[in-house]
Amino acid sequence: MTKKTDAIYAAPLQEMIDFQFNERVVAVFPDMIQRSVPGYGMIISNIGILAAKYAQAGSRCYDLGCSLGAASLAMRQRINQPDCGIIAVDNSPAMIERGRELLARDSVPTVPVTMVCADLQEVAIENASVVVLNFTLQFIPPAQRLALIQRIFAGLKPGGILILSEKIAFSEPGRQHFHEELHHDFKRANGYSDLEISQKRSALEKVMIPETLACHRERLQAAGFSSSDLWFQCFNFASLVAIK
Repeated sequence: MTKKTDAIYAAPLQEMIDFQFNERVVAVFPDMIQRSVPGYGMIISNIGILAAKYAQAGSRCYDLGCSLGAASLAMRQRINQPDCGIIAVDNSPAMIERGRELLARDSVPTVPVTMVCADLQEVAIENASVVVLNFTLQFIPPAQRLALIQRIFAGLKPGGILILSEKIAFSEPGRQHFHEELHHDFKRANGYSDLEISQKRSALEKVMIPETLACHRERLQAAGFSSSDLWFQCFNFASLVAIK
C-alpha cells in the first residue's frame, strides 16, 4: 500500500482544534512521524535491540501508546525468549484497527502481540520485562505522570527496563530556541511549510507538554529505578532507558 503524504495542516484553518489521533492522522501517520521526529526510524530499530537484550523468558513486554505498533513489531522481530508476549495499548480506535491490519501482514509470528484499545493508565502492568513509552508520556497530564511511572516500575520484574522516548524541553531559553529552530529546519527539509509547522505547533500546544531531561530523570529515580541513561538524542527529541 502506498504511504499517504501528511497534508493535514497544509491549508489555512478557520478554527484551530487540539491535535487528536483520529482517522485523518492515522491515514498519514507513518509519513507524519518520519518527517516530524528526527531519528524516529533509528529509535524504533534500537527498541527492538534493547528488547532482545532485556526481555525475559515467560514475561510480558508492553508498548504503551503504541499508535500503529511500530515498536511492537520491532520487538517482535528481535525477541527470542520463550513464552514472551507483547501487549500493545492505545486509546485511539482508529490506530488500533489499522495497527491490527499491519500486524497481520508481519512475517515473524514467533512472539504473539495483543493490541488493546484502552486508556493506558487503566491497563494493569504485570510480569513485565520491557515497557515502552515511545513519545507517549508527553500526552499524559503532568500531574499524572509520576503515578504512571510508579505503576510501570511496580509491574516490572527485577532487571526489567523502561524505554522512554520524548520530545524534551530546555530550562535555558537560549538552548530551547536553538533546538526548536533546528527541529523546524528539520521539518522544512522534509517538505513542511512554515504554515504547516505553525498550525501543527498550535494544535499540539495544549495536548503535548514536554519536560526537561532532568525532570524525567528525577521522576524515574523517585519511582524507584536504579539507573537511567540517555541512549539517543537528536535536537529536542531523546530516548532514555531505565533499569529496575
